[in-house]
Amino acid sequence: MTTGSSDASRRGFLKTSAVAAAGASILTGLNPVRAAHVAGNDTIRIGLVGCGGRGRGAAEQALNTEGPTKIVAMADAFDDNLQSALAGLTKQHAEKVDVPKERQFTGFDAYQKILEQDIDLVILATPPGFRPLHFEAAVNAGKHVFMEKPVAVDAIGVQKVLDANQIAKAKNLAVAVGLQRHHEPIYVETIKRLQDGEIGRIVATRAYWNGEGVWVRPRKDGQTEMDYQMRNWYYFNWLCGDHITEQHIHNLDVINWLMGGPPVSAQGQGGRQVRVGKEYGEIYDHHFVEFTYDNDGDKSVLLSQCRHMPNCWNEVSEFAHGAEGSCDLANGRIFDTKGKLKWEFPRTDADNKRKNLHDGWQQEHHDLFAAIRRGERPNEAEYGALSSMTSILGRMATYSGQVIKMADALASNVRVSPVETFHSFDDKPPVLPNDDLTYAIPTPGVTKVL
Repeated sequence: MTTGSSDASRRGFLKTSAVAAAGASILTGLNPVRAAHVAGNDTIRIGLVGCGGRGRGAAEQALNTEGPTKIVAMADAFDDNLQSALAGLTKQHAEKVDVPKERQFTGFDAYQKILEQDIDLVILATPPGFRPLHFEAAVNAGKHVFMEKPVAVDAIGVQKVLDANQIAKAKNLAVAVGLQRHHEPIYVETIKRLQDGEIGRIVATRAYWNGEGVWVRPRKDGQTEMDYQMRNWYYFNWLCGDHITEQHIHNLDVINWLMGGPPVSAQGQGGRQVRVGKEYGEIYDHHFVEFTYDNDGDKSVLLSQCRHMPNCWNEVSEFAHGAEGSCDLANGRIFDTKGKLKWEFPRTDADNKRKNLHDGWQQEHHDLFAAIRRGERPNEAEYGALSSMTSILGRMATYSGQVIKMADALASNVRVSPVETFHSFDDKPPVLPNDDLTYAIPTPGVTKVL
């Protein structure tokens, strides 16, 4: 499992994180039923927190791994989500699902109840605003963790993840993050070649997540504002972090991996031009960010686009440009300075069968569970935090219209997601609608992000 960040970059990033060896004492609350010491052919008992589409998908992929596994507890804010996921998982893996009513938990405290169960590993797949709170609790409970990306939606959350991860390491816990490209051989081999100098010094990179957008769940009569926003979590920053953080993080993570660490600054622009209805909450429909990387004075620029607009050019990919050539990372192709193909990742295996080049979602679970059974404890939380913070930095730049330094962004005390203060669907979310049910939209030159 690659880490994708240099020692120097990590040290600089973590200097701002108040972590000490004695930090275990900061985590209080849940007492683990038993520590996660599974190995060999033991059954790995899994708890699922967050039963939406990605949670169910991650659970299925965990159950597809080699060796005995079992889903034994499930939690979600909404019971209908839980029941739908339970039915689907049972249909696919009946012999591997044992979740009676007493191990089904709903509500804002459901994650606490699931961590009190006899589980070895927990999958954290709620909206990302909850991730730092849930990760800290899982570590405190002594559970191995698979958590979806991003790991936070603000700098305070990133710091919480970094702090808790020091405790995870001290407890010898495995931590995986759903940035699956790190587990795809096409990316692993391509990035290795680039880092070995195949196109010379990298002077610029490009990254794209341009698509048409995602679902909307209409407001219902009598629905509380908290219930509505939780159902439509993608459109509220305290839950999602905007689509630059929720989706484009994948591409930004690839460039961080390639460049050996996160950027030092960003500036950009964005807004709402097509997706302007009140049903789209407060997030933008497009972002364009120029990130600057600086490796001991050797600077390069990443040009980053993400867009949610129909009938436009769609692209999800990453490119690198060097002094001696260029590379299409997503397709594993390297070209010389005249555009002639120099190398291509093999499309077929030894039996001449076509490979699935992008099956990282399943492979990351194969890798995690196999490592745990071998007694290894991989940890991906740090580069997950670095890439989450990179996407947050980009959002800060587009929302403010300012050049934002990574050091300043990481030190920001602006709390976007105060999820620990919420206990029921009658609570007021941190963002409230106007009388016409529209929401305030970030305005460059006006909105403060630091």
